[in-house]
Amino acid sequence: MTDKTPHPFRKKWGQNFLTDKNLLGKIVRTVLPQPGDSILEIGPGEGALSEKILPEVKEMVVIEIDPMLIDHLMNRSDLDDLKIIQGDILLQNIADLPISNPVRVIGNIPYNITSPIIFWLIDQLDYWTDAFIMMQKEVAERLTAAVGTKAYGRLTVLVGAHLEANYCFTIPPDVFIPRPKVKSSIVRFIKKDQPLVADDKYVKFSKIVTAAFNQRRKMLNNSLKGWKIPEEVKEKIDFTRRPETLSIKEFAALV
Repeated sequence: MTDKTPHPFRKKWGQNFLTDKNLLGKIVRTVLPQPGDSILEIGPGEGALSEKILPEVKEMVVIEIDPMLIDHLMNRSDLDDLKIIQGDILLQNIADLPISNPVRVIGNIPYNITSPIIFWLIDQLDYWTDAFIMMQKEVAERLTAAVGTKAYGRLTVLVGAHLEANYCFTIPPDVFIPRPKVKSSIVRFIKKDQPLVADDKYVKFSKIVTAAFNQRRKMLNNSLKGWKIPEEVKEKIDFTRRPETLSIKEFAALV
């Protein structure tokens, strides 16, 4: 392993670098990279995770926005086989990257763009098999929440229409430099065999779910009174219920 060069942390890019070798090992064991894998890593930082996964897989590409980190990665002789791209992940298409697809995705991402990255994954469904995303623990709990719990809400439902989200493990703040103020978690996403909502109905679905959870203490009769919900749907779903009691499948039935 090459020596790590000191790097000024860029607040605008939400940089928090993993430094704990035990945790890095745990992440690798959780991802379980295979010799035939094509890996896309979002936000490799100084390459602490890249250096462990690269030797285990067929190919690996990383997307990094920070030009100083790009220089650092390119100067590491042990990462010669790594394909390094500077850019914003949200502006990338997996199909255009110099790697075979479908890819497996890993990412220690800026927490303020967690939701956009998850919806970016939904937009790229055909080009990846699974994704391991590190995020704030509170967001992870919302994504994996059960119906009827306090954490169950708009994000749970909108993401759950396309993806299964599985909570892997919790990560304490003290394994990062600089140390964040919150606990973190890794969530594994896999695609549902069949999306619960068709692409042409997803915008309407999103608006209905948002309207319902904007008034989550109100019954659906009140929060969705501006929407023309078919009577046959109302016969199957009791509209005196509150939104957090509806399953994702029941929300999908509303469109």
